[in-house]
Amino acid sequence: MAFIIAAISLAGAIALLLWGTRMVQTGVQRAFGPRLRVVLGRALDNRVKAFLAGIGVTAALQSSTATGFMVAGFAAGGVVAAVPALAVMLGANLGTTLIVQLLSFDVAFLSPLLVLAGFLMFRRDPASVAHDLGRAAIGLGLMLLALHQLMELMAPLETSPALRQLLELVSVVPLLDVLLAAVLTWATHSSVAVVLLTMSLAGHGILPTEAAFAMVLGANLGSAVNPLLEGTRRDDPAARRVPVGNLLNRVVGLAIALPLLPWIAQWAGAGEPARAVALFHTGFNLVLAAAFLPLLTPYAALLRRWLPERPAAADPARPIYLDPAAQRVPGVALGAAAREALRLADILEELLGAARDTLGARRPPTGSKALDEALGRLAQAIRAWLAALDTEALSEADHRRMREIVTFVTQLDQAGSVARRILLPHAAALWKDGHPVDEAGVDELRALLDRLTGNLRAAASLFMTEDPRAARMLAEEKTAFRQLEEASTRTHLERLRGGAAEAVGASALHLDLLRDIKQINSHLVAAAAYPVLERVGALLPSRVVEPDRA
Repeated sequence: MAFIIAAISLAGAIALLLWGTRMVQTGVQRAFGPRLRVVLGRALDNRVKAFLAGIGVTAALQSSTATGFMVAGFAAGGVVAAVPALAVMLGANLGTTLIVQLLSFDVAFLSPLLVLAGFLMFRRDPASVAHDLGRAAIGLGLMLLALHQLMELMAPLETSPALRQLLELVSVVPLLDVLLAAVLTWATHSSVAVVLLTMSLAGHGILPTEAAFAMVLGANLGSAVNPLLEGTRRDDPAARRVPVGNLLNRVVGLAIALPLLPWIAQWAGAGEPARAVALFHTGFNLVLAAAFLPLLTPYAALLRRWLPERPAAADPARPIYLDPAAQRVPGVALGAAAREALRLADILEELLGAARDTLGARRPPTGSKALDEALGRLAQAIRAWLAALDTEALSEADHRRMREIVTFVTQLDQAGSVARRILLPHAAALWKDGHPVDEAGVDELRALLDRLTGNLRAAASLFMTEDPRAARMLAEEKTAFRQLEEASTRTHLERLRGGAAEAVGASALHLDLLRDIKQINSHLVAAAAYPVLERVGALLPSRVVEPDRA
């Protein structure tokens, strides 16, 4: 019974350590995520600047994986070269060691102060930076508390003969220590937690110095395996260059350091064991960075040769920017979804072009059904991508942007359905059933479709810029199209009174086409203009006049 209670207490302390690490990461992401991404983006033109930015950003986020996801977002489509991206990862690996260095000192007494300060800050306005920093402070306090609990729980284990015999058996084979730490890091998604656990074991004399160093090597290996297995698009070799490159330099470093561990442990093990583990962790990453940083140019060329770019598939419904690597970083994930949403506008523009061509032909163009289906499948993929995001890591601004993306995607999907299922058949019907074709009316419809295409492009631009002035201009187009429909309706009624049956039939089709175009334009306004106007308080809740104002 005592063993079960001890095991549960140990597991709880480790879980508290992991949860504290997560709170620090999500708190910093919410507070400074976009700014950190800007800093990282500006540094990607030089390997030294990229290396330093990787250290700083990762030290703040406490996750080299999160930094790697940001780099993957910048590297999508070949915008960022492989050399600075790999330099960022070298810096990120070194950045994760800074928190380990800090926590290697006895700072557990700061835990209550951090939790208290974090709680007071967390009670501030949820949209404020102080609220998010409070979350990070609570997380750091929980990490210190968890480490203190681990030390207390492991103190009695120093005299446990069974545990010492087990660890002695494990210590005989350093490779087994490496694999054990790598699996733990992969399972917990945190090399920081595994290294801190190793420090605690070594500090209590439960784990020999050489075995502790081997576990540090395993933690470094496991942190590089995670992005490769879970983060990249496996069907795109080029998208795996950065994680594969990062993993290979870990493997090279491990292969060199593992045979030297007895000498390294003998040289570094004279001092305090926990400090020795922290220093070895930092030293390992520092030596790897110094060795690989000058060689990144030929190294990147080798990765490009091994992992060449695959030609893009012709299927327009296949997502291009929805890389799973980006899902854990809100700023990157929402940016990827927005870029993918713009492809919906391109597909819809092709459908409108098909409708315009149909006005000058006697049969509808082929391929319109495939375009509509592609638009629907791509819209569904974007919505599913957004639904899979971790909502806890999203700030209020991130939630607002996600709602805007969902609105834009849904409205364009509906506009595409109107274009293919209603507009195109009506356009083709002009040439059927012997209706006389009014060339002036057809030219008017072509001009309206051109105007609608211009509104579509304006909606796509507005979706990215969120400019209130452009939103007002786009919203005014809804009034213009309504006035055109009213004018055409009056003309149609006049023809009905005149009794010309053939002219009435053509006029009815003309009016149907106008309504189709107006409906699509309404979807465009709702997709891009209304969210911006609502945010700035310039959108009325209803067009109906209040009874007391009538």
